Amino acid sequence: MEKEEQTIAKESKPWADEKGMVLEPPKAAPTPSWFTPKRLLFIFCVINLINYLDRGAIASNGVNGSERTCNKSGSCTPGTGIQGQFNLSNFEDGVISSAFMVGLLVASPIFAMLAKSVNPFRLIGVGLSVWTIGVIGSAASWNFWSITIARMLVGVGEASFISLAAPFIDDNAPAAQKTAWLGIFYMCIPTGYAIGYIYGGLVGDHFNWRYAFWGEAILMFPFVVLGFIMKPLQLKGFAPAESKKAVTQVETSASEDTEVEIGNGGAASMKEDFGDKLYKPAKVKGAIKTSNQFVRFMKDMKVLMLDKVYVTNVLGYVAYNFVLGAYSYWGPKAGKNIYNMSNADMIFGGITVVCGILGTITGGFVLDFMTNTIPNAFKLLSMTTFIGAAFCFGAFCFKSMYLFLAFFAIGEFLVFATQGPVNFVCLHCVNPSLRPLSMAMCTVATHLFGDVPSSPLVGVLQDHIHNWRETALILTSILFPAAGIWFIGVFLNSVDRFNEESEHEANRTPLLESKTAERKESTAQS
Repeated sequence: MEKEEQTIAKESKPWADEKGMVLEPPKAAPTPSWFTPKRLLFIFCVINLINYLDRGAIASNGVNGSERTCNKSGSCTPGTGIQGQFNLSNFEDGVISSAFMVGLLVASPIFAMLAKSVNPFRLIGVGLSVWTIGVIGSAASWNFWSITIARMLVGVGEASFISLAAPFIDDNAPAAQKTAWLGIFYMCIPTGYAIGYIYGGLVGDHFNWRYAFWGEAILMFPFVVLGFIMKPLQLKGFAPAESKKAVTQVETSASEDTEVEIGNGGAASMKEDFGDKLYKPAKVKGAIKTSNQFVRFMKDMKVLMLDKVYVTNVLGYVAYNFVLGAYSYWGPKAGKNIYNMSNADMIFGGITVVCGILGTITGGFVLDFMTNTIPNAFKLLSMTTFIGAAFCFGAFCFKSMYLFLAFFAIGEFLVFATQGPVNFVCLHCVNPSLRPLSMAMCTVATHLFGDVPSSPLVGVLQDHIHNWRETALILTSILFPAAGIWFIGVFLNSVDRFNEESEHEANRTPLLESKTAERKESTAQS
C-alpha cells in the first residue's frame, strides 16, 4: 500500500523522488539556433567564395589593369585599372596583389588565441567586419599606400575566418562525412578564384574597377550582420564565452605552475567565485592576463611543434603549396612559351577550376569511404600526390599540346584531392582547443614557406636557365618530396584527438540544432 502511494505521488509530481519529495525540475535545453549543420556549411561556403572572389577580382585584368605604355614617337596609351590609375610599376602592382598576406599571417595566430577567451563565432563576425572595411577602403583608395593598407585589412579580416571556420564545420559534419564536408568547403577556393576573374573583368571593363570592391562589400554585409545578431555558437573544446568561471580559468591556467597554492578550501573557492578581484588590482590583473595569454600561446606552440604528426602534415603541405603557388602564377606564361598557346590564361584557368572542384570533392569522399582516420589520410595524401606528380611531370615532357593538356588535367585532379585529407589531419591530430591555432599556423607556414616565395624563386630559376620546359619540370619534381613526407606520416603513431577531453569540455554546450535535439531526447528519457 505504501509503495502504491509513493507511485501515485511520483506520477502527480513528475519531478519527485521515491518518497514523493518534490525535486527541482531539470533545466530546459536552450532554445536551438535556426542553424542546422547543412545551413552552417552552406553559409561558410558562400563566405569562402566571396573571400576568394576578391582575390580573383583584384588579379583580373578588369580590376588590376595595365600600366601606361609609350612608343618611340612619344605618344602614350593610358593605363587601365588600379595599375593605370595610380601609375604603378610592376613591383608596386605585385605588392598590392600580395599585401593582404601580411595581415593574414600576422592576424591568424592572434585570432586563434583570442578564441580561448572570446566566443569564436563572434570573432568571425569581427573578422568579416574588418574584411568589409578593407574592401570599402580598397574602393575608396586614392594612391598606392592607401590601397596597400586597405588590402592588409582584408587579410586581417580573412584570418579569423580561415582559423575558425574549419573547426566549426568539423564539429557539425556527420562522423562518416567529415572529410567530404571539408572538401566541399575548400572547393570554394578554385571556384571563388574563377568567379573573381570573371566578375572583376566584367565590372572593370563595363563600369569602373572601384565598383567591384563596392559589390564585394554589399555581398559580405549580410554575413557581418548575421555574425553579431544571432546567438553565438560554441566551438568544441572551448567554454561558453559568457561563462565568467570559464574566463577566469583561461586567464589563470597558464600560470598555474607559478602561483602559490592556497589549498582546496575556502580561499580557493572565494578566488573562483569573485574572479580574483580580492587578490589583484584591475591594472595588475590586466597585465597578468596579457602575460598569461602570451605564456599560454608559447605553450600551445610548443605542443604543436613537438607533435610529429602535425609537423609532418604541415611540411608536406608546404612543399605542395610551393608547387601550386608557382603553377598559378607562372603556369599560363610557361604554357604559352612551351606550346604557343594563344589563350593560355583561359586554358589553365579552366583546367584549374574544373580539376580543383572535382578533385577536392572526390578526395574528401574517398577518404570517408576508406574510413576517415589519420593513417588513411596520409595514405591518400602520399598516393594521390605521387601519382598526380607523375602525370604533371610527364605532361611537360610531351611536345604535343593536346597530350600535355590531357596529362596535366589528370595530374591536377589528383593533386587537388589532397585538400580535404590534409585539413582533416590538421583538425584531428590535436586537442580540440588547439584546432584554431593548428589551422592558423598551418596557413602561416604554407604561405610563408610555400606559395609566397615560390613565384619569385621560379622566376630567378627561369632567368638563369632560360628554358620554360626545364623550369616547369624542376618545379613539378618538388611534388615527389611532398608525397614522400606524407608517406612517412603513415608510419607515425597517430591518435585522433577529436573526442579527447579538453580543459573546457565539461562546460561546452551543444552547438547546433541537431545536437540540442539529442540533448532534449536524453533529458526526456531520464
